Amino acid sequence: MKNEDILGIIPARYGSTRFPGKPLADIGGKPMIQRVYEQTRKVLNHVVVATDDDRIANAVKDFGGEAVMTSAEHQSGTDRCAEALNLAEKNHQKAYKVVVNIQGDEPFVQPEQIDKLTSCFHNADTEIATLVKPLKNKVELFDPNKPKVVLNASAQALYFSRSPIPYIRNIPEEEWHTRHQFLIHIGLYAYRSDVLREITLLPSTALEKAESLEQLRWLENGYVIATRKTEFESWSIDTPMDIDELKKKGVF
Repeated sequence: MKNEDILGIIPARYGSTRFPGKPLADIGGKPMIQRVYEQTRKVLNHVVVATDDDRIANAVKDFGGEAVMTSAEHQSGTDRCAEALNLAEKNHQKAYKVVVNIQGDEPFVQPEQIDKLTSCFHNADTEIATLVKPLKNKVELFDPNKPKVVLNASAQALYFSRSPIPYIRNIPEEEWHTRHQFLIHIGLYAYRSDVLREITLLPSTALEKAESLEQLRWLENGYVIATRKTEFESWSIDTPMDIDELKKKGVF
């Protein structure tokens, strides 16, 4: 897969419930969206920010990035990516084979992680790809905000859950993380362009609604999600307090 055939898309909404204006939050002297964009451009030649807010679009243009204006009605970043793909292909007069969906609230995403994702598409049968990380402690294991994933022998996702999976029978819960290599899902996705367009047309499913995880909709409809392991921490920012915590940890 040639770099020229890959489009990086960074969905960025202004109206976050817990952190309004989050993409413009200052991270070490730069807006968060700029940090994400610059990290992504280290590995992808074509990157656009998909937003529904002029303030974000103008900030992107100010630092020399490219933004496309998308609908404010999208229910997920995946839906926003599909519209952004159509807009970028029209603007660039080019068809992209693969789209990488980079979370707009992860300013420390590593280029190596994006490389791992795109490497999945060296296999022409790959439809969707994502990353997983070996779990290191029991706190993560029981944190519903850190979805867990189980894989088959070909490193394809079998299921994602906010609960610990698998269940370790006859072992105290506080010892589970020492008896099995649990995997945390890292919410970085890549899709074949035609597959991205298809999955945004699917209606919500029972498992997706139960867990509030949209990737279950894809699995329920028979799509295969390839995975790659990463050891890098995923420093997502959901609230202003998260920025303070990362400063304390010396992340920036």
